[in-house]
Amino acid sequence: MTMYFDDFSVGEEMLSPRRTITETDVVQFTGLSGDFNALHIDEEFAKSTPFKTRVAHGLLSVSVVTGLQAMMGDVNDSTLGLLEINWRFKNGVIPGDTIHAKFVVKEMKETSKKDRGVLTRSVYVYNQREEIVSEGEIVLLMKKKAFSLQEN
Repeated sequence: MTMYFDDFSVGEEMLSPRRTITETDVVQFTGLSGDFNALHIDEEFAKSTPFKTRVAHGLLSVSVVTGLQAMMGDVNDSTLGLLEINWRFKNGVIPGDTIHAKFVVKEMKETSKKDRGVLTRSVYVYNQREEIVSEGEIVLLMKKKAFSLQEN
């Protein structure tokens, strides 16, 4: 269900679906991004790290979170643009981990244009053990409902 800027309220929480990060995800993201860091592709090297195994790229998990947001469907038809992403990584995501996210409306700002607003959501990403693996903020430029209904 599409939600518009004015449908949200500060403090509102939404949970995403879950998604398992696979070996294929890591391999494909490595090729796409060109990030061949040994931490992601060299199991022998990774054994010497605090994780003791290879970890998925941090930006892979952020990309998956944006996909989980799209799967929720709440902002797909009302987003005018992604304005900002700020992120902190708390723990590694290992291929085979299943992640999901909690989105919490942090802030809503009016803009100089009456047909839109800026929505900031805090995002908490959890693995299958309900440990926070990363957290951040996603800032979206959103359509307002009243103006969107006038277009139809």
